[in-house]
Amino acid sequence: MNSSSSSGVLSRRFPPETRSAPLARRFVRSALRGVTPEVVDTAELLTSELVTNAVLHARTEVEVRIWSHEGRVRVRVGDARPDRPLVPREPRPYAGTGRGLAVVEELASSHGAHVGEGRKTVWFELWPKAPAPPTSGWESIPLCGRTATVTLIDMPYIVFCAAQQHGDEMLRELLLTTHVEEHAGVSGPALLVANDVANVINACMASALEETVTGGVTMTLDIAFPLETAPAVDTLRHVLEQGDAAAQLGSLLTLPAPPHVRSHYQWVLDQLVTQLSGGPPTAWTLLPGVPDAASVELTPWDAGDVEDSDVPTVAADDDGRIIAANGAVADLLGWQTDELIGRPLTVLIPEHLRERHRAGFTGLRLTGRSRIMGRSIPLPALHRDGSLVHVRLHVRSQEAVDGRTVRIGQFMPRVTAPGEDRPVSRSGPGPAVRLHAGAAAAPRAGGEQAARSWERLILLADTISALSSTLDLREGLRRVCHVLTRRMAAWCVVDLLDEHGDAERVCVVHREPQALSAGVDLGRLPPVSENARGPLARVLNGAGPLLITDIPSPDQAESALDARQLRLFEQLGADSTIMAPLRARREVLGALIVVRTGHDDPFTEQDALLVADLVTGISLSVDNARLHQHTRNTAERLQRSLLPRLPHIPSMEITARYAPSSTTAEVGGDWFDAFTLPDGDTAVVIGDVSGHDLNAAVTMSQLRNMLRGIAVDCQDRPAEVLRRLDLATLTLYPHSTATCAYAVVKGLRDGPWEVHHSSAGHLPALLTYPNGHTRYLDSASGLLLGVDSTLPRTTDRAPLPAHSTLLMFTDGLIERPGESLSYALDRLRRHTAALARTPLDVFCDELVLRLGAGSTDDIALLALRPTPPRT
Repeated sequence: MNSSSSSGVLSRRFPPETRSAPLARRFVRSALRGVTPEVVDTAELLTSELVTNAVLHARTEVEVRIWSHEGRVRVRVGDARPDRPLVPREPRPYAGTGRGLAVVEELASSHGAHVGEGRKTVWFELWPKAPAPPTSGWESIPLCGRTATVTLIDMPYIVFCAAQQHGDEMLRELLLTTHVEEHAGVSGPALLVANDVANVINACMASALEETVTGGVTMTLDIAFPLETAPAVDTLRHVLEQGDAAAQLGSLLTLPAPPHVRSHYQWVLDQLVTQLSGGPPTAWTLLPGVPDAASVELTPWDAGDVEDSDVPTVAADDDGRIIAANGAVADLLGWQTDELIGRPLTVLIPEHLRERHRAGFTGLRLTGRSRIMGRSIPLPALHRDGSLVHVRLHVRSQEAVDGRTVRIGQFMPRVTAPGEDRPVSRSGPGPAVRLHAGAAAAPRAGGEQAARSWERLILLADTISALSSTLDLREGLRRVCHVLTRRMAAWCVVDLLDEHGDAERVCVVHREPQALSAGVDLGRLPPVSENARGPLARVLNGAGPLLITDIPSPDQAESALDARQLRLFEQLGADSTIMAPLRARREVLGALIVVRTGHDDPFTEQDALLVADLVTGISLSVDNARLHQHTRNTAERLQRSLLPRLPHIPSMEITARYAPSSTTAEVGGDWFDAFTLPDGDTAVVIGDVSGHDLNAAVTMSQLRNMLRGIAVDCQDRPAEVLRRLDLATLTLYPHSTATCAYAVVKGLRDGPWEVHHSSAGHLPALLTYPNGHTRYLDSASGLLLGVDSTLPRTTDRAPLPAHSTLLMFTDGLIERPGESLSYALDRLRRHTAALARTPLDVFCDELVLRLGAGSTDDIALLALRPTPPRT
């Protein structure tokens, strides 16, 4: 460490070691004696940041030069690596690294960087009592040597930010970890090479991003990359893979990369290696298993999306704390929305599932893998009053613009047997259309007209695809707007009319999300008058599409409705707009408004014709979504009315679960029943009528009622009851078939008990003993109902020990495409054995949770457990 001074300038050189940062702080404090403490503190902090950067990234001797005059201070930090440019980062609240230059930008009066002969210098000035000098900012430092262009097609900007942040944190920890080879299997020289090439990649990306508009979900980036560093890319790949493996084992503080971030690493590095060796580019959106360009996973998370959704939704951070919730989930589970914020997510999870939740959440953080992410899982949620509300939970991850990964959970209510839970009361920028590279190629013949027609078809297809990618209508419309703002508009709006003719603004989407940071008003709009002459009122009354190239000011509005729209034009900027009605079946459903600002070419009549085509498809999708929602609501009410109330029997626990398919209108032929016979025996039934529609549900209800009547009337062997039911089915429903398992549990109140059973083509009941042994009751199987009532049926019986569990179930619980039935039955046996001693509610919930996640069919199960009274 050397010191020198000349003409009032003090300088000192420090070795490329981590101890140089505190040594530089002490040097600054000693060199600035007599300067005000506030300036000294700031100079000390900024020098420490710059020296740390030089030690980590340049790894050469660092020179610090200080000059002060009349309270003003100038500090220069130099290193001998001019080929390693600065990489200024956008400051993010949750970033673990990359804040040094941002701190300098924030606190210095002036700052900059330049390259000299064999040197790179970063400097800052502090002027506490005078205006800042005019020169300020990071000068562009060019890359040295020959470069080649690498094209990253359809790069997801949010995932890129998350991957860059995670990679920087991983490399920084590895650099600062002692015995890194022992902890992470990475050699010191390889780590230094990886860190160097990561800095080069970040610098090249930052330079390319300065020339690219980043308002869309994906972008195409042309990167100038130095050829001499290409061989080091594989070293970076190896270091990141080893670091991620160490993180999964808990050897590092940095968490493993989530799957989509890990895929992004691999894609970027693969593209660098492939294209630098002369290979063609591959678009991110063409990789198997990654989200497509319209996917919500690639959209920056926004708390407003949660709050505006009609689907019961919560969002949680990496620590499992609720950071956003909407009124729908609060109503469903008995909370006020603001009461949920800040609470752990476990307040919505039943006690017996919390340990599984914690294990799953921890496993997701440590491994980046989850069994339930992106799937619809039937399970119970916990109401505030302690009762259970049966839902389908759909969980997905989204990246936030501030660097966090957010988990979004949607709680879709599902029906259960009455008495099982409480009833829930519910009080790419620019105007031109651009094809994704690697997508279906545009026609090579036909000239400009053919290309425009092709682009038009692509846009029509993308909007319909965006709408059909989700069952949530509002989310689908948001996705449509994202497509339109990438392809033809600066921003767009969707308003919908309800059944009473009242208008509601459901979404506003801007090409540049930061433009909405001041907030826009969603929700109810002023009334739509039939006589109103303003453009929005006319469109909501069915006129249009209207092309408007001369936007009036709000004080020229003819109604409160149009005043609201003109204020939004003024707030977000509008040079031209097209307003088009959404119409289906001679009914106006709402309006689509697309807008261009002064940065774009104004809309033309040709654009209006295109929008007219777009709203035709969008209107049909909106109408279908509303019909689907109406059908779902009707089906759910019907299904709830058809499910039986389970009896309360001394010394006998009975529990049932019903999870409708998440891919249908939530009505089908699966059914269960339990009732007490006149002689005191307990009858339990489960069945499945073929089909998955309203007819199947009605037939199911009729069969259940007929079986009840036959069983109560004759009180005969189960085989005789099924024979009579089969005869009635063939007579009354000659075109229907069904499976059914019927069992009667006999015994005194204190036991012993015996189960008499018979099956008509249904899966066998499973008997699980308290010690974990299992047995399928498959000895009395017969032909399914509705085929031939003359064939004989048999009854068998089996002991039913105390605390054993008799499980009856439908095929949706176990069957999977491409999987043998014997394997599925063995898997169920293993699960019930592990749950043999759990409470019956837990037993049923765990089976649905563990086995029902991948099912696309209805699931019904009925469990019975004899429990003699305690003496």
